Formats: sequence, structure tokens, C-alpha cells
Amino acid sequence: MRIVCVVVVLTVANLLNNWLVRGPYAYVVTCVTATAVLLLIARWDGLTPADLGLGAAGVRRGLRWAPVLAGAVLVVFLLVLAVPAGREAFRDARAMDLSTAQLLWRVLVRVPLGTVLLEETAFRGVLWAMIRRRHGTAWATAVSSLLFGLWHLLPSRGLGRSNTAVATAFGSGSADVAPTVAVAVVAMVAAGAVLCELRRRSDSLLAPAALHWSINGFGYALAWATSRWWPPA
Repeated sequence: MRIVCVVVVLTVANLLNNWLVRGPYAYVVTCVTATAVLLLIARWDGLTPADLGLGAAGVRRGLRWAPVLAGAVLVVFLLVLAVPAGREAFRDARAMDLSTAQLLWRVLVRVPLGTVLLEETAFRGVLWAMIRRRHGTAWATAVSSLLFGLWHLLPSRGLGRSNTAVATAFGSGSADVAPTVAVAVVAMVAAGAVLCELRRRSDSLLAPAALHWSINGFGYALAWATSRWWPPA
């Protein structure tokens, strides 16, 4: 019953963010509100901060992992940017037209307090802990990762129109939406499994959160920079 409640909260938040609510602030408000509700459900289920990877020891471990993970992501991204073909992956319309203030909002507010806060609390925190306690780690990772992939079903519909590399690989027409979404969902299931394993190994929610923010935050920043430093020919 309580797991069903978590799924319902996430479904409502997903619909609000992708269909019903517009505006930069509304997204963050929806995510923060949904996170608060999920934490109340976790408390109702009897989960402790340690169960969620947010106990004192878990926070300390996560803070040790965070700079290593962030540095690794930045190095990989810079290596990709060093290759002309790799820059196509960073040509993304969602970042190209942002002002400096809008970029800072995305990287420092929308991503950490919206995307990362809700998704990590939900999929590597509350859901993972609830399922793990009932069915073990393997089931927790499998179910959480599958739901994480499905979570990205709606937002991935526009990938072909916004990202140059995706459009090149799959096309950007209406007929290309279905295969693009399918590949994106599968990729997010795999990403969810990696983040769950990081959560398990670190015994901290901060470690996957740091990796998640690094990929999204550095991704926005470097996509923004690419459009200015290496404009399309």
C-alpha cells in the first residue's frame, strides 16, 4: 500500500511537470513538494534516515564520494568535448539559448533542488529502501531502475528536436519519437541501476545525488559553452 502511494505521488509529479505546470519556479516547487510527501510516506513506513542513506555516517561517506564523482564526470565530459564529433552530443537546444542568469538557475537551483532532489529521494532513497526491506537489494534495484526509466518516458519525447546527436542517430520527425523514447527509457533503466549500485556501495544517498547533479549540471554548462565557443559550421 505504501509503495503504491509512492508511485501515485511520482505519477502526479511527473504529469504536473511535463503536461500541466509551466514556468521555471513551478517545476522546483512541484519537486520539493513531492519530495516532502515522499519523506512523510517513508516515515509512515518506519524508515529511518540511515535506511534512506541520510544518517550521519551516510552523509559523511557521501561527502567523501561527491568530489571524486564530480571530478570524474567533468574529466570525461572535457575529453568528449576535445573531439569534434563528441561536441555534437552537447549541442542541445535546451541550453543554447539560456542567458547566464538562466544557466546559473538551471545548474544551481533547478537541477539540484528539482531534478536531483526528487529523483534521488524517490528512486534511490524511499522506493529503494522500502522494496529492499521487503524483498532484498536485487529486487529494490530492479524495480527502482525500471520505474526510473518509465519516469523519463514523457520528458524524452522531445529529445530528437532538442539534441543534435539524438536527431542524427534517430531522426527528429514525428515517426522517430517512439524509437527515441524507447532507447531513452532503456538508457535510463541502465542509469538507474548504476545509481542504485552506487547507493549500495557508498551506503549514502549523497553519492548518487552527486553523480546525478554532476551529469546534469555539467551537461547544461558545457552545452551552453559549446554553442558559444564552437558554433555549428
